[in-house]
This record gives sequence, structure tokens and C-alpha cells, in this order.
Amino acid sequence: MTEKIYDLGQPYYIGMPHHPAHPPFLRSLNKMHGEVVFSNGASSSSETITFGGHVGTHIDALSHFSCDGKLHGGAPPEQTYADGVTTHGVDGIAPIFRKGVLFDIAGLAGVDVLDADFVITPEHLAACKVEPPPGGVALIRTGFARYWHDAKQFINGVHGPGPLEPAARWLSDRKIFAAGSDTVAFEKVPSKMEVHVHLLVEKGIHIIECLNLEELARDGVKEFTFVALPLKIQGGTGSPIRPVALV
Repeated sequence: MTEKIYDLGQPYYIGMPHHPAHPPFLRSLNKMHGEVVFSNGASSSSETITFGGHVGTHIDALSHFSCDGKLHGGAPPEQTYADGVTTHGVDGIAPIFRKGVLFDIAGLAGVDVLDADFVITPEHLAACKVEPPPGGVALIRTGFARYWHDAKQFINGVHGPGPLEPAARWLSDRKIFAAGSDTVAFEKVPSKMEVHVHLLVEKGIHIIECLNLEELARDGVKEFTFVALPLKIQGGTGSPIRPVALV
């Protein structure tokens, strides 16, 4: 029986953090109460929202990265600005309902937030004493979620903690479905995005970014059921998600 549901998503708001390679989140009311009024006095309000597929808590489709002109499985990118990608699109990701584990690296280091230069190694992952099952979801906590309402500090010039390729290979050796973190780029940055290439292109493992893992860590939760539903954005390379952990 599920005892508790943890919301792992970050809120969207004007001025929220976004990677400089992607557009910002923008929202504006397009209709205000009182502009259109029905004969019974009813009226409504609605908004227009624009943002990138890799802004906020989101999942990367395998089409998000290529290397040497090839996507995962050696497929050449087929793409247009209008129609997006035709291979490994985010609309092909089924609803996610999988076993998940938390690697609380900040907790392991005895700090609230890891230093921006902290490199997560295979030894750090092993020391957390959790093992992601094949097909599972591995989440890494750095503590950077605490900075979410300070966009400048969260992005930090795209300089932040995370795994390099050795730790990514430690995870991919477990044949996971997805790896995620509470940072904007998952891997240690700045970098040449070697971890993205390894996971997305070489191994076909999705990446989830900008998670909020603080409550899981606070309650000492290490294993859970991870649930998230990507939007069916045809031709999309990424999608916002509203992930939860069922404990």
C-alpha cells in the first residue's frame, strides 16, 4: 500500500531558472475576468504559455543529443524546424511507472548543497548503498534544488556538481531506464556533455533534470516507485513532466 506521495517537480514561474541554450518560461493572461461576460454573469480567465521542452522539470528524449551525426542506434537525425524529429521523439516515451532509487550525495557528504566543483564518482554512488534495478530510475541529489527560487544561483553560469563519465558508466552498467538529478544539466558542468552522449546516444538511457529531491532526502527515502508522464509532443526532443515518488 502506498503510504505517501512525494512531489518531485519544481514550480514554473516568470524568471525561473533555465539553461541558456533554451528559451525562458513566459506566461501571460490572454483573457481576464470581465472581458467576455455571459448573460448569466459568468466569465473566465485564461493564459498563453511559452517555454522550451527542456525547461523546468523535464525528460530528455533520445533525440536530444547526437554524436558524429548519429542518434542512438546509429540513426541519422531526420528533422525540420516545423515537424521536429522523426526518430526517438519524446512522444514515443510511454508513461513511466518504474522502481526508483535515490543517491543522496549531498547527504553522503554531510552538506546541504554540494560545491559547484564537486565531481560525483562511482565510489560515491556505491557508498549510498542502493542499487537501481534493471529498467529502473536512478536519481541523484546534489542539494541544488534549494536554489530553485534564485535563478542566478541555480544556473551559476552553467557551473555545477554532477557525475562525469565514470559515474555515468556505473549507472549504465545497471541497465537503467533513466537517470535524473536536481540540477540543470545532470552532469558535472562545464563539460563537453560527455555524460549526455554516453547515456542518450550510446546507451539509450533517458535523462531527467531539475527535480526536487529535498523531501525524499529529508525523510531518508531511498527506494520508491517513480511515476511521470511525458507530454505527447510529436517530434519533440524533450517534455515537461510532473514526477512523483510513491512510497
